Amino acid sequence: MDRMEAFRSGLTTWANWVNAEVDTNKTKVLFQGISPMHYNGAEWHEPGVTNCGKETTPINGSTSSLGLPPASYVLQNVLQKITKPVQLLNITALSELRKDGHPSIHNNFHRMDCLIGV
Repeated sequence: MDRMEAFRSGLTTWANWVNAEVDTNKTKVLFQGISPMHYNGAEWHEPGVTNCGKETTPINGSTSSLGLPPASYVLQNVLQKITKPVQLLNITALSELRKDGHPSIHNNFHRMDCLIGV
C-alpha cells in the first residue's frame, strides 16, 4: 500500500472515531501537524549533507521554499471531513525551518527521527 494512502486510511479511521465518539462538551480534540523530513542539505544550502544529525542552527530566514510535505495535504483533506471541532497544532512551517530541532536516533530505527514520520 502506498504510504500516503496508508496515512489517509489511518487518519480517516481516527476522524470517524472523533465524529462518532467524542463529546466535545467534555473533550477538546487537538491534532499535532506534520513534521517534515530533513535529509537533503541542498534544501538549506549545504549540498552533500544527507540528514540533520549534526545540524546545530535553524535554516536562515523566516520562510521555506520547500512547500508543504505531501502528508500535510492528506491531513488537511481528512480534517475537512470531521464534523466536530478539531484544533490543528500546525507545526509544519516552523519545523521546516528547524533542521536542528530533532536530531536523534532512537527506537532501533538507526535513522534520524525526522525521517521516521510520514
